Amino acid sequence: TRVCFPVTIPFYQIIIDETHHVAADSYQSVLRHFADARVLGVTATPDRADQKSLGDHFDDVAFEITLPELIRDGYLAPIRVRVCDVSINLSNVAIRGGDFDAVASGDALEPVLSRIIDQIQQFGKKKTLVFLPLIGTSKQMQAMMVARGINARHVDGTSEDRQETLEWFRTSTQAVLCNAMLLTEGYDEPSIDTIVCLRPTKSRALYTQIVGRGTRLCEGKDQLLILDFL
Repeated sequence: TRVCFPVTIPFYQIIIDETHHVAADSYQSVLRHFADARVLGVTATPDRADQKSLGDHFDDVAFEITLPELIRDGYLAPIRVRVCDVSINLSNVAIRGGDFDAVASGDALEPVLSRIIDQIQQFGKKKTLVFLPLIGTSKQMQAMMVARGINARHVDGTSEDRQETLEWFRTSTQAVLCNAMLLTEGYDEPSIDTIVCLRPTKSRALYTQIVGRGTRLCEGKDQLLILDFL
C-alpha cells in the first residue's frame, strides 16, 4: 500500500500506539515523511519476535511499568494459571519465520481437541476466549463445543458477522469465543475471565498480548484464569 501525505500539513508530534510495530515499512514511511517530528511510542509489549530493536527508533525509555506492578496497584486483574493435563506433541511442528508453523500447529491440536474441551468445561469460568492457529481448527473446535451444548461461536478476519459475534460475546453471561488469531491486539472486553492459548508461539510479545485480553478489570471478576495446554 502506498501512503500519500499532503505536503502542506506539518506534524510536529507523533504518538504511536502498539509501537512494537514501528520497524515495519509502513510506519517508517510516515516517520521519514515527518522527519522533524518528535515521536512518542507506547506499548505493553516492547519487544519483537524478529529481534529488531526498538532502540533503533527511540532515544530512551520515558516511563516503564510492569504487569506485576499494575496488578499490585489494582489496575489489572490478578492472574492464576492452571496447567492442564493434556499432552500436545509439538515435536514435528516446524519453525518458520522464528515461530511455530500455523498449519502444523493446527494438525498437532486436532487429535486432542476433545480433551481440551473437557478441561475448558471443567475449569473455565464465565467467559472464555480461545486462540487457535487456523480458521479451520477454530471452526472445528467451536462445532465440537456446540455439539456438547456449550454456548460457543467462532470469529476470524473473514467473518462477515464479526461485529454481531463480538456483541453476542459481550452481552453473554456464559460463553466461549474461538478465534483464529484475530483478537490479539486492539480488542477490549473486560468481562473475559478465562484465556486459552492454543496457538504455540516463541514470541513473548504475542503471548503477552494474548494474555492481556483478559487482564482488564470488570465488576464481578476477581481474577483472570489461564488454562495452559502448551
